[in-house]
Order: sequence, then structure tokens, then C-alpha cells
Amino acid sequence: MDSHGWRTLYATVRTMDSTIPQTGRQKTYSDMLIVAMFLWAVAHDRPQGWACRPSSYHGPFRPGRLPCQGQFSRRLRSERCQRLLEAVERRLADALVPTEVSFLDARPLVVGPCSKDPEAQAGGIYGGFARGYKLHAIVSEDLRVRSWSLTPMNVSEPRTAETLIRRTSLGRWLLADGNYEANSLYDLADQVGCQLLTPLPENAGQGHRPQSPARLRAIELWRSGIAAPIHRRRGGVERCFGHQSSFAGGLAPLPAWVRRGSRVERWVRGKLIVYHTRLRLRRAAA
Repeated sequence: MDSHGWRTLYATVRTMDSTIPQTGRQKTYSDMLIVAMFLWAVAHDRPQGWACRPSSYHGPFRPGRLPCQGQFSRRLRSERCQRLLEAVERRLADALVPTEVSFLDARPLVVGPCSKDPEAQAGGIYGGFARGYKLHAIVSEDLRVRSWSLTPMNVSEPRTAETLIRRTSLGRWLLADGNYEANSLYDLADQVGCQLLTPLPENAGQGHRPQSPARLRAIELWRSGIAAPIHRRRGGVERCFGHQSSFAGGLAPLPAWVRRGSRVERWVRGKLIVYHTRLRLRRAAA
């Protein structure tokens, strides 16, 4: 991340820190500093211990005093620091602003086959099986990650999608692949005023079991030729996942020091903050 990007990110941390009430006694090291140190390490693909060394800082960010590694790790896990990280992410992603078209998908985050992480589970990926985690996300048409959830690799995508749909304001269309072709998801999307579109089998609608009215409506949209050009826009979610990993400091495969669900979730959140900072600057320059 360049100096301009870091200044934008750090200014957002300062702004959101002022919106979250302080609790307890005054701290030697502020929550704003702890969160900024973590994001500095994430942006440079380094472990948390690296952030506690004065030699790790240069350019636009040079803290005067640094906590020890143990204190830094404990503070980072505190409730207020976690709330601050979430608030920074929501602000940079404009998470409350929907677009007419949204995408629903998941990407795997694989760990090595010899990893001892007990929370990383085996699940299906394209072309086989692997151990690790899965990032489930609702992505806006302008490539913002508006809502996401992290699960072990073996957790069902439709089951996690139900939670994401319930907590996200959506536009007119929600596009997904065949993994999300389920009556329950069609009904849930319809309840929030959105039409789910997934690829459908040729004999869709010809069975004897009760079917979701929203799914039957999708069948008619496919048969009339309306759904096909809309669903082709689903490639936007692949561009979003690709852009997350296509720059230095992006969300690449999990490094060896990021293991167990809570650490992986915190690392992913930091990477998404870096991604949205970069996305915002690119739009401003366009």
C-alpha cells in the first residue's frame, strides 16, 4: 500500500474511533493505535509480532511507542478493537449502499495438507477437495463486499447464504451459480424484495413437489430470454475475488501464521479493509 492509501485508511480509523464510546480506564496504548498496527502488518503481509518492532515502520506511519507482542495480541482481541475494525470495514465498503444487481458466491481459503489447525475442515473445491476455510460473500455490482461470513470449508454454501441475505439490504437482482439453486433461498430473497437468479436444469418446474413462487418466476424469466443477459453479469463476483488477490498486500492464500477461525476472520477483515481502501482510491482517480 502506498503512502496515499495508508493516509486514507488511517484517517478512516481515526474517524471511526471517535464514534465508538470508550469504556474502562484510560489505556497506555489507544485502541486506534492497536488497530492501525494490525492493519499495517496486514498490508505488509507480516505477522503480528512484526508490528511490535520499531524497525517495521517507515514513511507515513511511525508510532512513538509500541506495546510488547503479548499486550498487542490481547488488546487486538478486545471487544472495542474488534468493533473498530468492523466499523472501518463498513465505512470503506459503504456496506449499507446497495446496487441494482448483487452477486452471491464463495471462495476457498486453503491451508496446507500438513496443517495442525483443528478448525480447518476438508471440503469440495473446483477440481477436488482441500482443507481450510471458505469466504462467503454478497458483492455489489461495483465490486464492494457488502456482507461476508467465514466458515470451515465443509459448511454448506446455501446455509450460510441464508444468513447473508437476511442481514443485507439488496437491490432488484441477486445472481448466483448453481450451488445456490434452492427453494428456500428463492423464498428468502423474495421476502426481502429481491429476485434470485441461478442456472436451472432443463426440466425445472416439471416435478410434482411444491416449488417456490419465486423459483417459478425465475423459470419464466429464463424461458422468456430475460434472465440470460442479466445472469451473464455474474462474472463481476469473479472480478472482485480476483482483484482482492491481484496486488501486493491483497488476500492471497493464508500464510502459515494465520490459523484457527478467529485469527483467519481477523486477517480476512484486514485484507478486505486494504482492498476497499484501494478500490476507493482507484474510483476517486478515475
